[in-house]
Amino acid sequence: MTMSAGWYLRRLSRMGPREVAGRAGDAVRRRRWRAAPPDCPDVTGARFTAVLPAGTIAAVPPDAAKRLVAEADRLMDGRAEYFGVVRDDLADPDWWYDPKTGRRAPGGYAFDVPYRDEETVGDIKQIWELSRHQYLTVLAAAYALTGNERYAERVAGHLRSWWAANPPLRGVHWTSGIELGIRLLSWVWIRRLLDGWPGAAGLFEGDPVALNQIWHHQRWLAAFPSRGSSANNHVIAEAAGQFAAACAFGWFPSSARWRADALRSLERHLRANTFPSGLNRELASEYHGLVLELGLAAVAEADAAGVPVPASVRLVLLRMTDALAAVVDSRLRPPRQGDADDGHGLVVDGAGTDRWASLLATGDAVFGRLAWWPTVTGTDVRTPLLAALLEPAGPSVSRPASRPAHFADAGMTILRGPAEIWCRCDGGPHGFLSIAAHAHADALSVEVRHDGVDVLADPGTYCYHGQPEWRRYFRSTLGHNTVQLDGGDQSVSGGPFLWTRHARSRVLAADASGASFAGTARWCAEHDGYRPSTHRRRVELTAPKRELRVVDEVRGARRAVRLAFHLGPAISADLVGNRAELTWSRDGEDRSALLVLPGELSWRAHRGETEPPLGWYSAGFGRKEPTTTLVGTGVADGVRGFTTVLTFRG
Repeated sequence: MTMSAGWYLRRLSRMGPREVAGRAGDAVRRRRWRAAPPDCPDVTGARFTAVLPAGTIAAVPPDAAKRLVAEADRLMDGRAEYFGVVRDDLADPDWWYDPKTGRRAPGGYAFDVPYRDEETVGDIKQIWELSRHQYLTVLAAAYALTGNERYAERVAGHLRSWWAANPPLRGVHWTSGIELGIRLLSWVWIRRLLDGWPGAAGLFEGDPVALNQIWHHQRWLAAFPSRGSSANNHVIAEAAGQFAAACAFGWFPSSARWRADALRSLERHLRANTFPSGLNRELASEYHGLVLELGLAAVAEADAAGVPVPASVRLVLLRMTDALAAVVDSRLRPPRQGDADDGHGLVVDGAGTDRWASLLATGDAVFGRLAWWPTVTGTDVRTPLLAALLEPAGPSVSRPASRPAHFADAGMTILRGPAEIWCRCDGGPHGFLSIAAHAHADALSVEVRHDGVDVLADPGTYCYHGQPEWRRYFRSTLGHNTVQLDGGDQSVSGGPFLWTRHARSRVLAADASGASFAGTARWCAEHDGYRPSTHRRRVELTAPKRELRVVDEVRGARRAVRLAFHLGPAISADLVGNRAELTWSRDGEDRSALLVLPGELSWRAHRGETEPPLGWYSAGFGRKEPTTTLVGTGVADGVRGFTTVLTFRG
C-alpha cells in the first residue's frame, strides 16, 4: 500500500509544531548517516553479568517446560506459523522473504525501502515477525531447560546469519523502531538463557559483529524515537528494548546515557499511554497486553542491573495488571477492542500457553493478587523467569477493594450476569492521540459472551497493510455491533492508521452492580459522530431473566439506518423475520439463546460475503473465517427507538 500526496498532507495536519520539527531533524540525520555511517566504538573486556539467579530454571513447572520443548522441537524441524501462514523454511531462513506473497524485500539504504508497498516488498508483517527473534528466545529457553546444545547451536547459527544478511542501516529490518526494540529485548534474553553454554560469550560480547549490531540498534533508537502523534505502543517498545540492552549490554561509552534517556522515555510514555484506571489509552486490548509485557520485562532488567526505577513505573504496571484482572471474562479472555496484531514483548513459552493467564500469574508473583481476581489456572515459563529478576512490590498503594466494572476515563463498562454472561459496553474516546492509529469506528458497540463464547462478537482486525478493502471493513462502523447512518462511518478515516475526524462519546449512566445481585445492570451512552444527529444507546442486563436489552435512539433528522449484530464463529443462527434462534455448544453441552430484533427494520443474514466484505470474524492477525452477521435496514425518524432483546436459555 503506497501513500498518496493527500495522505501525507492529512498526516501532517495531525502533527504539532514540535513533532514537525523533530521529524525534520530525523530527515536531516538520515541523509547524514547515508553519507557517513557511524562506527561502533572499540569495546574490550565486555562481560555479561545479568544472569538468572540460581534455582530459577528449577522453578519452571514441568508441564510448561514440556510445552516449551515441544515447541522448540517444531522450530528445530524448520516449521512455524505466522499470521495464518505456515513456514517450513526455518532451518535456514531467508530473512527478507515473505512466504505469503512470495516476494522478497529489496535491499539498499534502510530509509529508501518502501516497506508499506506490498507490491514491492511483500507483506511487511510476515517479513518483520521472524526477525523479532522471539522464536530464538524459545530455542534458548529450551537449552536452559534441557542443557541440549543443539538448541544453542541453532540459535547461534541463526543470529550470525541474520547479522551477516542485515548489516546496520541496510534493508527492511532497519526501518521501524518497534522492531529494533523488540529484537534487542530478545537478544538480551537469548544471551541470558544461553549463559551456561560454552559458546555464549563468543556469540555476543566476544564477537565484534554482534557488538556492532547491538551498538547500532541502540544508536538508531536514540536517534529516531517515535514522536508526537506516533508515540503509542511503538515508543514503549523502543524505550523498553533500548533500556534492557543498555542495562544488560552496558559495554559502550554511551550506555549510561542511553539507559537514562530510555528510562525517562519509558516512564513518561507508560504514564501517557495508560489511563489512571489502568486501561491502555489506545483502547486496543492486545496492545494493553503488549505494553504490560514490555513494561514488566524492562523493570526486570532494571532490577537485575540494580538500576533504580521511578515508583510511578511500577504503579502504572500494577494498575494495568489490576485492570486486566477486572475486565477478563470467565475464561480469562479480555475484550476484543480496537486493533490487534498478535504482538508480544517477550516469548519464552510453547504453543497452548494462555497469554492472559501468564500475565496475571506474573502480576500475582510481583504485586500479589487481590481477593476479587479471577482464579488463574495453567502454568507458564515466563512467570518464574521474570519473577526471579523482579524485586517484590514496594510499599502498598491503594488498590480496588472489589472488582471494578466501570472505567470512567476509558469509557468501558463490563456488565456481568448469571451463567457467566459478560457484556462490554463501549462509550470511550476514539483511540489515542491525534491520529488514533489503532482505533475502530465502534462507538457504543457491545460485545457479549456466554461462558467465554463470543455470542455478539467484535470481529477483530485481520490485516494492516496490503488489503485496503479488508482493513476498512474490520475497523468500520458496519463491522461492529452498533448503528450506522447513511452508509458512513462514525469517525472519518484518512488512511490505514489515521483518523481525521473522531466521534466523541460520553457515558450518561453506568450501574454495573445490579445483574450480579439478581437485579438489573444498566448502561447508557451517546456519541456525536453523525452530527447533527446523535446516537444514544441504553443497555440493560436483567439477571433473573438472563436477558440483555439494547435500545437505540437516533435523535435528529430523518436518516437511513443500518443496525448490525455480528455473531461469533461458534454460533449458528436461524433467522425468521426479526427473530433469530441462536445455538452453540460449549464443552460438549448444547446452549441456545433467542435474539429478538427491532421489527421496524428489515433483517437479513450475511455470511462470508466479499463484494463488499460482510460476515467475517478474525481470531488472529492474518486469519479470518466466515461468520453470520445480522443487518437490519430502515429509517430513523428521530422519534422511535429500536429495541433488541437477547435472552439466554438453559
